[in-house]
Amino acid sequence: MTDASIPGDRIARAASRRRAIARLLTGIAAAGAGRIGVATPGAGGGTPPAPAAAGTGPWVDAAGQSTAAARTALALMARAADDGLDAADYGVAALEQAAARLAGAPTAGGAQRFAAALAEAFGRYLLDLQRGRIDPVRAGFRLPPWPPGPMPAARAAQAAADPAAAAVAARPPLAPYVELRRHLPGLRAMPASPWPPLAMGASLKPGDRNPAVPALRARLALLGDLPPGAPPPDDAQQADPSLVEAVTRFQRRHGLTDDGIVGRSTRAALDVPPSRRVRQVELALERLRWLPIGPTAERLVVVNIPMFRLWARDPRAAAAGLAAPSMAVIVGRAARTHTPVFVDTMRFLVFQPYWNVPRSIARNEVLPAIARDAGYLQRQQMEIVAGPGDDARPVPATAANLEAVREGRLRIRQRPGRKNALGRVKFMFPNQDNIYLHDTPSPHLFARDRRDFSHGCIRVEDPAALAAWVLQDQPEWTPERIAQALDGPDGANRRVDLKTPVRVLLYYMTALALPGEAQPRFADDLYGHDAALERALAARRR
Repeated sequence: MTDASIPGDRIARAASRRRAIARLLTGIAAAGAGRIGVATPGAGGGTPPAPAAAGTGPWVDAAGQSTAAARTALALMARAADDGLDAADYGVAALEQAAARLAGAPTAGGAQRFAAALAEAFGRYLLDLQRGRIDPVRAGFRLPPWPPGPMPAARAAQAAADPAAAAVAARPPLAPYVELRRHLPGLRAMPASPWPPLAMGASLKPGDRNPAVPALRARLALLGDLPPGAPPPDDAQQADPSLVEAVTRFQRRHGLTDDGIVGRSTRAALDVPPSRRVRQVELALERLRWLPIGPTAERLVVVNIPMFRLWARDPRAAAAGLAAPSMAVIVGRAARTHTPVFVDTMRFLVFQPYWNVPRSIARNEVLPAIARDAGYLQRQQMEIVAGPGDDARPVPATAANLEAVREGRLRIRQRPGRKNALGRVKFMFPNQDNIYLHDTPSPHLFARDRRDFSHGCIRVEDPAALAAWVLQDQPEWTPERIAQALDGPDGANRRVDLKTPVRVLLYYMTALALPGEAQPRFADDLYGHDAALERALAARRR
């Protein structure tokens, strides 16, 4: 997410709306507490309206028919798909039929049943809209819990004065949510059925001629990557500059090498049907609802794991027109060492760090390497140490001490230096998974499209920029001093505590839309979290 992805002014406006709505709704009784009396005939005679039942609250009027608030609530739930929700979850069709029956022949019992059902359904809709339908903890996402809220019927009663405003206030005040929601209708308007694969051979390079080029141009135009005003090519089958530019634009927003060449990966992304992209957006909206993020002026680092991307956000800098860093990252391997999802706080960084080899890596990788090669530890600048902390005492690599490493009584660490697996700096937000951000001695891996190579920690492409950003409140740490700390002599280990801690969000979304970008970004379901969420939603519906 960019520095504008959760803009302070938008959050403040949303919070102001919520406070205003809360003041407006103060004093409204909970659902079931209201009582509407029996109307009397008018002076001119005629049939008196049917008596309304006790407990119909704000949803049924004195004539026993649905109120304007009820009709608004029904209309909002009928359009639940606008937020990636499912109108069927709220029984909208049955509620609309009940409202129609009341309009034709109101009865006290029917009015009471309708009001109770609507209150419960609309309350659930508001809670789903604000907090999502699935418990993120059960999905393996370690996120701060939402504070306890009112039961659905009570929530609906509180919102009845202005259901539309209540729905607006319930939506997450996050720019990516607003942007994804904005793109959803356009994606749904695309062909629902899978489109035919683009058959163009092994690859299509700039300037190549291929009979599939017209179909490629049509698809890129439909996806929004080829502007509608692009001039037609002189040769309809040639990959001219306008087509190459459109391919490059498509590649960038799908996390692919933006070389303008339609190879296997680009062609596979082009063949993903719009219906799948719609579902990715719906799942991303659900995950954004899991974030209990309110008005805040704090700095934030966000890593979107399947997009292999880090964004920093600073409301103060954004207000001053200053950009925050954004960079590629390397994450945990999909096969066995997933990077976890959680929120924590970065409190310090370490220049020229030691790498404390995790016990699993020491047991499964380092000890077998030592058994094959007695000089492995020395060559890798590693040592066996006793005790915690960077001041732990080194001990000799005897057979007894190697066995103690296997048993977890001693540990292995790698000394600071050019070979250190953490590179020149690590950014620490102490957590139960021992996950952190760090530099890497293997920067060539950032050139790959798919970057899941780590044991779970996150390697950052531009550690100097990130260090300067997190230390911006400490003017003694100038760019020159940071460069000296990064590139100083081996072994110059130094911890620097942050004057202003930084929140860190490691998250997972395969669809993302950012302000100022014409089209959403998409990524593959690297760890299968989308598939798991699909199953959880299906099980909930059953």
